[in-house]
Amino acid sequence: MKKSVEEDVFIPLYPKSTVEDKSSLRSKFQERRFWSAVKLLSNVVLWDGIVQDDKVRDLGLSKLMNRYLLLNILNTPLGPDNIEKCNKVVACLPERWFQDLKGGSTLPELLNFSQHLLQ
Repeated sequence: MKKSVEEDVFIPLYPKSTVEDKSSLRSKFQERRFWSAVKLLSNVVLWDGIVQDDKVRDLGLSKLMNRYLLLNILNTPLGPDNIEKCNKVVACLPERWFQDLKGGSTLPELLNFSQHLLQ
């Protein structure tokens, strides 16, 4: 899993003006790479409870979410596409990770994502 996250994931960052045109090749490529990374995130978190929790959270959140997915989400114009991306990412996260948190708090690795959601 670590090798896949570190070597197989690549989501190019293009200027917003480039990706706003959904028909452009750059936009389409970036979208395919994003959804591929979301699928990898969902596969990584499936190992929750089997592989050490800190390893799964590190790969899924610290590396995959914060290094790749969040940058793409922040670069996506606010609107339905951004909401869909956020919903799909949230759907990947195991509820168990949030059970012991106090109201209004989140995992430290998800602080930036949480702030984006609040916007």
